[in-house]
Amino acid sequence: MEANLHWTLVTAVAPVAWGTTYFVTHAYLPAGDPLYGAAIRALPAGLLLLAVRRELPHGSWWWRSAVLGFLNTGVFFALVYVAAQLLPTALASTVMATSPMVMMLIAWGLVAERPRARHLAGAGVGAGGVALMLLAGEVPAAPLGVLASVAAMLLSSLGYVLAKRWGGEVDVLASTSWQLIAGGLLLLPFAVLVEGAPPHLDGPALLGFAYVAVVATALAFAAWFAGLRHLPAATVGLVGLLNPVTGVLLGTLVAGEVLTVRQFCGLVLVLAGVVLGRPVAGRARAVRAARRGVDHHAA
Repeated sequence: MEANLHWTLVTAVAPVAWGTTYFVTHAYLPAGDPLYGAAIRALPAGLLLLAVRRELPHGSWWWRSAVLGFLNTGVFFALVYVAAQLLPTALASTVMATSPMVMMLIAWGLVAERPRARHLAGAGVGAGGVALMLLAGEVPAAPLGVLASVAAMLLSSLGYVLAKRWGGEVDVLASTSWQLIAGGLLLLPFAVLVEGAPPHLDGPALLGFAYVAVVATALAFAAWFAGLRHLPAATVGLVGLLNPVTGVLLGTLVAGEVLTVRQFCGLVLVLAGVVLGRPVAGRARAVRAARRGVDHHAA
C-alpha cells in the first residue's frame, strides 16, 4: 500500500504541473506560434534530462523515441499550445480529462491490462464531472480549441500506453529525454516553414518558458512515466484528472475566471473519480504475497 501511495503521489506531480501550463501559456507566452512554442518547451527539457542521465538511444530506441516524441511531445505540445490560446484555462484543461477511459481501452489492447470495475466507475464519475465542468461555463467553447484538445488527448493516450509497453527496458530519465528531444527536433523544421522567424521573447515570456520547460515538462514527464512503470495505466489515467482540477482552481484563483456552481460540482465529481480508481491495498498485498510465493518455490 505504501509503495502504491508513493507512486501515486509521484505521478500526481505531472497532472498538477500540466494544469498550470494552460494559465502560463495563455497569460505569458506569445500567441500565434504554437510550433515554436512547443519546440521551445520540449528541446530544453529533453537536453536538461539528457545532461542528467548522459545516455543516448540504442537499438530500437532510435525509432521508438521518434514515435513517442511525435505522440507525447511534438504534436501533443503544439495542440495543447493552440488549445491554451483559444480556450479559457479551466475549459482547456478540462477537455484533456477524458483521457482515462481512452487510456484504459488502449492499455487493454496493447499491454493486456483489463480495466477493473473501480477503474471504470472512476472514469465514468470523472467523465461526468468533466462534462459538467465543460458544459456549464460562462464562456462558450471555441470549436477549434476543443478539437485541438481532443486530438492532443487521443495522441497522448496512445503514446503513454506505448511508453508503458516499451519503457521497462531503459531508464526513465533517459527515455523521457529522448522523447522530448525527438519531439522538439521534429517540430523545428515545421516551425521555420510555417511560422517563419522565431517569436520575440520578452522577460515574462522567457520566465514562462523556463517554468514550462523545467517544471511542467522535464520534471512532470519524468514523474508521469515513472508512475506508468509502477502503476496500472488505468490508475495513472485517473490520477491525470488532477490536471483539470488544477486548471480550474488556477483559472479561478489567479486568472479571475468565474467558477459556477455546476463547475464546482463537476470538480467534486472529478476528485471522486480519482479516489474510486486508486490502487486497492488488499490487491497490492495479494500481488506481493504471490510474488513471494513464486520466489520461494524458485529458491
